[in-house]
Amino acid sequence: MNRDSIAVLDFGGQYVHLIATKIRALGVHAEIRDPEDPVESFRDYRGLVLSGSPALSSFDDDVGWSRGVLDLEIPALGFCFGHQEIAKHAGGTVEHTKREYGAAKLEIVERSPLFEGLESEETVWMSHGDSVTVIPDDFVELGYSTDSGNGGSHRHRNAAIASETRRHYGLQFHPEVDDTVCGVKILENFARTICGVKSTWAVANQVEERIAQIREEVGDRSVLLLASGGVDSTVAAMLFQRAIGADRLTLLHIDNGFMRKNESAGVERMLTSLGLGESLRVVDASSDFLRALEGLTDPEHKRKAIGDTFIGVFEREAASLELENALLGQGTIYPDTIETGGTKRSDVIKTHHNRVPLVREMQKAGRVSEPLADLYKVEVRELGRALGLDPSAIDRHPFPGPGLGIRVAAASEHESFDGARLGHEVAGELEGTGLRGLPLPVRSVGVKADLRSYEHPVLLIGDDPGWEALTGIATSMTKQVHGINRCLFELSGRRPKVAELVPAAVTRKRLDLLRELDHIVMSALERHGLMRTVWQCPTVLTPLRLDGEGTELVVVRPVASERAMTARPAWIGEACAAEITEALMRFDAVGGVAIDATTKPPATIEWE
Repeated sequence: MNRDSIAVLDFGGQYVHLIATKIRALGVHAEIRDPEDPVESFRDYRGLVLSGSPALSSFDDDVGWSRGVLDLEIPALGFCFGHQEIAKHAGGTVEHTKREYGAAKLEIVERSPLFEGLESEETVWMSHGDSVTVIPDDFVELGYSTDSGNGGSHRHRNAAIASETRRHYGLQFHPEVDDTVCGVKILENFARTICGVKSTWAVANQVEERIAQIREEVGDRSVLLLASGGVDSTVAAMLFQRAIGADRLTLLHIDNGFMRKNESAGVERMLTSLGLGESLRVVDASSDFLRALEGLTDPEHKRKAIGDTFIGVFEREAASLELENALLGQGTIYPDTIETGGTKRSDVIKTHHNRVPLVREMQKAGRVSEPLADLYKVEVRELGRALGLDPSAIDRHPFPGPGLGIRVAAASEHESFDGARLGHEVAGELEGTGLRGLPLPVRSVGVKADLRSYEHPVLLIGDDPGWEALTGIATSMTKQVHGINRCLFELSGRRPKVAELVPAAVTRKRLDLLRELDHIVMSALERHGLMRTVWQCPTVLTPLRLDGEGTELVVVRPVASERAMTARPAWIGEACAAEITEALMRFDAVGGVAIDATTKPPATIEWE
């Protein structure tokens, strides 16, 4: 190797690419490697970082990796699963113990070069079910964590451990995510102080590099790009246009029937204003997508049906344009890949429409070009600015490819629901808070310890205890009650006692209703100046009748995030919340309005 570099061992954790991104942002080169690669191939690296994983170290779920890399005289730093594997390799003990999800407090009890510049108490981000219960000889405990959701009464030992002689360090938390406030400083201390790597790496001239890569990949072929009008596909379109010219680029905007109110017309205006109008073709395929979703209730089945239909429409339109041999262009970004289980060890959290099996088959055949596939949203926006795009085109709220199709929650009458058991445990967890909890007979998608969860939300009812208290209760609830991955707070004041499932699928009628409700929510955020402080705000229809009222519980899900791999629930203020609630409750179908107060993890940003 001709430069100082750090190897990031990819055990399939949700944040592995983010580790490399954060290290590169420090001016230090980082490279993602397969843990099964030969030990000798790691010898020239200046440091090793072991990522998290959906596997359980306590059960030896991942036994096939080259553990001998930890015997090389190279500094090593492990996060979550990586932390546990470092401890086990040196003779420590890992057990399946008390779970931690979301924010926690790290209490530092021993100084170390790794923690230089940190306070004695720091906010960190947890997502695990295993813990190091006995540390190895020659290791010391650097810090323990305390739950932020229950007053800090429970200590989780060995949240940070170190062997300064070996230069091996383990952290139960994730310093790579934005929610670990001191995370960048920890990575900097490891790379620069412990590994001794100088800040000489720079991602110079990304625009020209990516344009060159597109030209090499595409050759003399044409590209038919799926253009949703979102940030990712718009930046990809500009790169393709600069790389191969407008004459070999066609933008295909498919109105799938899941767009926001007047969205397709707005996309056409925006792309035309960017000089892409001559390359643009707009197709109304809403009937195709509705037929594909007919009768489907499982979120994964819905996502895959939407993705397959996108490809079907793409193939049909390519044939009509005589572009059968064109490459499929997509604005795929890294979270799409990792959440779809796109690496060897990662779990499927949710299948993104641009990662369905049909797309993977096209990739294997060399028929797909994705110039942004290694980037997060924040990097895509930076690239957009470098391309000279107007802020209005790159600072929009993210909007999923399946659109409102995954915000119209579906459920069948055969849904299993252990309401009595959940209700009893929820009541115990809420004792002394002044709130009552109503477990809901629908399910939503979440992510716990790098694994997909499909569990129930609970509706919190009572006087508003304040946003900080609500999010703390939500954090504690999802840790303590098995089968709960999301907490909502009832805003409409009806204080229901019974939630009845109304079996429903995705229909044009429900989509049209959601379009109106979503428009109300987004317009209110705009009026109250919240579009920049709230990163994304899905509005979700859940098929529930509350105390015999309505057929839909509307959930508003405002979050703060940068890369979508983690997220914090964002409060929109009393005035905005009251305005939205009053407007939504005017619709006959709406029986209640709630706001989602759950972090990611354990709940994903989208419900499905």
